[in-house]
Amino acid sequence: MFIVAVTGGIATGKSTVTKVFERNGIPVIDADRIAREIVEPGQPCWQKIRAAFGDEVLLPSKELDRAALGRMIFENKELRGKLNQITHPVIHRTIFWRVFKLFMSGHAWIVLDLPLLFETGILMDFIHKIVTVSCDSDKQLQRLLARNELSETEALNRIESQMPLEKKCEKSHFVVDNNGSVDATEEAAMRIYTMMQESKQHWYNRFSLIGAILIICFTIIFLSTTFDLWPNAWRL
Repeated sequence: MFIVAVTGGIATGKSTVTKVFERNGIPVIDADRIAREIVEPGQPCWQKIRAAFGDEVLLPSKELDRAALGRMIFENKELRGKLNQITHPVIHRTIFWRVFKLFMSGHAWIVLDLPLLFETGILMDFIHKIVTVSCDSDKQLQRLLARNELSETEALNRIESQMPLEKKCEKSHFVVDNNGSVDATEEAAMRIYTMMQESKQHWYNRFSLIGAILIICFTIIFLSTTFDLWPNAWRL
């Protein structure tokens, strides 16, 4: 199995691309969805956030007040780092576990929706191809303002907290230009899907893993027999 990462900036249209993969039967692990799951009331991350930021970041229902927390962290880099220290390790562990389960299920390839792929750098060594979804800065700002109830200053703070899109594009294998219509973006995603479907990388990865396991097993057997490490009770 190999992994394709879809990244980009906030409100650039990553979900439009990942939905194309999902519709064609490719599993998608969404880091943002995991981030929402782990801060549900009562979860360990929720408890740590409440202890670190106080009840002012909670709604009357005890759910996280994302707007209040967002205002705090995007105006204060130190607080943003504190939140990341609470949530990122759990998000990454959850991603690794879900990737492992999909690998054991026999999938040829999967997609990770990772908005902060380059910013964290944690998963880079496991990614086969990177797709960055990009659009003009003015369009990105307009989409973010239309999607979220934010002031222009708040929206710009969120955009500027991430790596510039130009740098992400330079580091990627594929760039999807999402300045045009939804149809054009979906067609670009389908071209990438077709290329990934034709790739034999998953066979290479599986044979490499099997080969590594066999080498380890043969090495253990060789060392054990050469240096007489087998207990007498194991011998026939």
